[in-house]
Amino acid sequence: MTDVRMQNVSFTYPDGTKALEHLTLTIHAGQRVAIIGQNGAGKTTAVKLMNGLLKPTEGTVHVGEWNTKDYTTAQVSRKVGYVFQNPDDQIFHNDVESEVRFGPKNMGFADDRVEQLTEWALKLCGIYDLKGENPYNLPYSTRKFVTIASVLAMDTDVIILDEPTAGQDKIGLQRLKDILENLQEKRKTVVTITHDMEFVTEHFSRIIVMANRRLVADQASEQIFYNQAVLDESMLKPPAVTNMAKLLGLQEGILTKQQLLAAIKERLRSWEFGLADNKP
Repeated sequence: MTDVRMQNVSFTYPDGTKALEHLTLTIHAGQRVAIIGQNGAGKTTAVKLMNGLLKPTEGTVHVGEWNTKDYTTAQVSRKVGYVFQNPDDQIFHNDVESEVRFGPKNMGFADDRVEQLTEWALKLCGIYDLKGENPYNLPYSTRKFVTIASVLAMDTDVIILDEPTAGQDKIGLQRLKDILENLQEKRKTVVTITHDMEFVTEHFSRIIVMANRRLVADQASEQIFYNQAVLDESMLKPPAVTNMAKLLGLQEGILTKQQLLAAIKERLRSWEFGLADNKP
């Protein structure tokens, strides 16, 4: 399995723009990690360094035993798959099946494995029946799943998802949940960049918060969203459920609808017991 280790990493673009400063973190094999923060915080630069699209100006990035400076982007992409935020930046075939098949075929897998991975990815992403369609004839939300399938079919140890919930409806969100559960069963490492705090709290236990090109916090979700100093520095807002729990004066650590409902029921139960005890 593959760990991702970033040690004192900084990155400056050729025009002199500093995008990342002294980032140190380790993502262990099999973890699900969300990276959150405002635009310009350095999130996208960080994940592009993880899969070799960028090389650090300072510091080191290791994917497994590989120092990414010593390998090409194509080589690193065999270990770390990256689903772009905009699917139109990634799609270049005229039919869905060819798009999904390209990755495993290009990696030199045997024909039977290419077939197996392509079919698995198409079905998992709910687009098997669309395999003959031109991706650009499909809605934006469906094109997102085409690009997700194309990366999943490469069977990399690490998968990076950039804003996967953008444009998704309830069905799409459920499909993403199914994908994450499937990848967890396979012990794949998943890293996501997202502004969807509900998606974060429901599916990711480890949260990395970035602001002003550096790491602000790296904690469990229940710690992050009840840490006002971190929220203020990163200009983030907690999920609506958490805000509701705070307004109701409920205990800390409430992040999901299920937790909120359980806490409200417990509060009502305690009131009922209190009223019963005070009866004459």
